Amino acid sequence: MAPSGAVRHAAGSPGRAGVPVRAVTRTLSDDPLGGTVRRTVLPSGLRVLTEAIPAMRSVSFGIWVAVGSRDETGPQAGAAHFLEHLLFKGTKKRTAMQISAEIEAVGGETNAFTTKEYTCYYARVLDEDLPLAIDVMCDAVADSVLEPADVETERGVILEEIAMHDDEPGDEVHDLFARAVYGDHPLGRLISGTEETVTPMTRRQIQSFYRRRYTPPQIVIAAAGNLDHATVVKLVRQALRGTPLDTDPAGPAPHRAATPAVRTRLAATVVEPKETEQAHVILGCPGIDRTDERRFALGVLNNILGGGMSSRLFQEIRERRGLAYSVYSYASQYADSGLFAVYAGCAPGKVDEVLELTRVELRRVAADGVTADELARGKGMSKGSFVLGLEDTGSRMSRLAKGELLYGDLMPVDELLSRVDAVTLEDVNALAAELLSRPMSLAVVGPFEENAFAVSR
Repeated sequence: MAPSGAVRHAAGSPGRAGVPVRAVTRTLSDDPLGGTVRRTVLPSGLRVLTEAIPAMRSVSFGIWVAVGSRDETGPQAGAAHFLEHLLFKGTKKRTAMQISAEIEAVGGETNAFTTKEYTCYYARVLDEDLPLAIDVMCDAVADSVLEPADVETERGVILEEIAMHDDEPGDEVHDLFARAVYGDHPLGRLISGTEETVTPMTRRQIQSFYRRRYTPPQIVIAAAGNLDHATVVKLVRQALRGTPLDTDPAGPAPHRAATPAVRTRLAATVVEPKETEQAHVILGCPGIDRTDERRFALGVLNNILGGGMSSRLFQEIRERRGLAYSVYSYASQYADSGLFAVYAGCAPGKVDEVLELTRVELRRVAADGVTADELARGKGMSKGSFVLGLEDTGSRMSRLAKGELLYGDLMPVDELLSRVDAVTLEDVNALAAELLSRPMSLAVVGPFEENAFAVSR
């Protein structure tokens, strides 16, 4: 086993100036709570990370692409999600049936998802079937043919998915809130696109998006479980050989070059009139981006305000007054922006009271801060949820990929726990005073008129 930080090189093809001509491998950590983490950068710029956990009998394998809905222009809205559907529909080597049947025949599972900043394709299989999973998944992501008939079939599927989403007001309200804060910026759009953008989208547009955006420097491959890193790298290179991702070395692609600067609105109210039995409301404001050093304090503050059954909002709104079944706060963080919000689902006639109690509690925490007992409880929740979330290979695979894709680094578990431990009462109270004093936006789905709610802090 190479010592931590060791660098090994494998032969590769010549490259341009400043670009590695050989695969470069480093051991990132030997984590006592997990296994050995290694990272290899191929000459093309594609990165492979693994965590070897010999005690497991399974492996989770994922291909992560630094492309999401915020990378689309207005007419392209929904292209990343459309493409996610299409990449399982067939390649030069396999039909859609073969892609799914080969994995299911060994008891494995595959899936994919699109977010605003990245797309993930993954499989979970027995350790002995990892070579198959690598071959199938790399084939699907790297060499899909995007048959015109499949484009039309999946267009219908996606339009049904959009319609289904519209029938879920508890989901729809989150998209309304993003629109309230970000307006027409890509972060304020639906990940799926809309009927107006998906219906006219052509195969040529999707194909162009695919080949321009799915390039090796934008891709991270991650795997966790009972595996050998060198074998995974070898299998990945074999699976990509002869595909569009088997390219000569090139400089890293500009990250989100087409994405406009984030603009947020000071305060806005968006109401979706809908005859529902329950009203769904979100009150919140712009937050902090994911690299902000205060993100650990924000996690603690979020736990205190609405992160569990012992949180202030849950106790005040549900336990003491019985005004809502579901009430919680959450934080979303992006490369250059973020959101902080409170959600509640309640009877339409109780919305005004729920909103007033929420505003009062947010103002109270902004002005008076939190207590030492709340700080300890909030830190314990952060640490516990993180460690408990590492109990399966899928979550460990995701941690590797997100660390590399979003931060360019993998923070060791012990360091992350130490960063949470280091959060002070002053840190949380200072953040609360700033964040919770910002103008608040409101999103509502329910049986109301569009002008039923005035913008309020």
